[in-house]
Amino acid sequence: MQQETFKLSNGLKFPKIGFGTYKTTLNNDAEIIELAIKSGYKYFDTASFYGNEQFIAQAIANSGISRKEIFLASKLWKSEMGYENAKHALEQTLRNLGTDYLDLYMIHWPRPDLKADWKRIDIETWRAMQEFYESGKVRAIGLSNFLPHHIENIIQNCEIKPMVNQLEIHPGHTQESAVNYCKAHDILVQAWSPIGRARVLNDELILELAEKYQASPAQICVKFCVQKNIMPLPKSSNPERMRENLESLNVNISQEDFWRLDTMPPLGWGGEHPDRERLS
Repeated sequence: MQQETFKLSNGLKFPKIGFGTYKTTLNNDAEIIELAIKSGYKYFDTASFYGNEQFIAQAIANSGISRKEIFLASKLWKSEMGYENAKHALEQTLRNLGTDYLDLYMIHWPRPDLKADWKRIDIETWRAMQEFYESGKVRAIGLSNFLPHHIENIIQNCEIKPMVNQLEIHPGHTQESAVNYCKAHDILVQAWSPIGRARVLNDELILELAEKYQASPAQICVKFCVQKNIMPLPKSSNPERMRENLESLNVNISQEDFWRLDTMPPLGWGGEHPDRERLS
């Protein structure tokens, strides 16, 4: 399972489907992550903000799987932006995850708040990210929730371009401008909330295609991302659904049906926008 890969601009290959861990350890344990590993996931997306890095480390240790076979991605939070703050943030994340390197490290949001000089802060933070990459502490560096104007600020002031950008993407919310910008700059797009936090699963087109392809509605959404050359990061606490999401790779959506999904009316947006929302 998961033999297919996405290739980053630096040659690093990621599995085509990863596992999102936001709010997956609400009981402060590693059980859900262990189930995901047993289900076949190799790529785990976390963040300092999620508060679960220690539990992911525990699950990997309990699995007996070599660290080299696992892909670990994390993000620094708004309060950790800036050159010195970023250095401290990475060291804490490495300690939490019980590892001496990350496969991917990202800036979680482009703005620490709506009043800060975000362009300067992003450039300072990215300077630290470049050092992490050059030192080997991080195998790839990227962004999360950055839109074209945020990314352009970094590209115009960097030596190493971002390799990944993570966005909310699912049928009904495709963010074409941001996705096209990333593809033009050889930045792999990852999709958080690829099934729209279940908001889109009862849409009539999703249900129609699920029946047509003998797949679940979630599988239609996950494979839609893959066919757009976007890496989905679905999450679930149910082992059957975990495996089902991985098996989305076996679903082959026709070009006509893909276009229908790609042009759905707006649906299921999570309500978080980096230039408008203040997240705690």
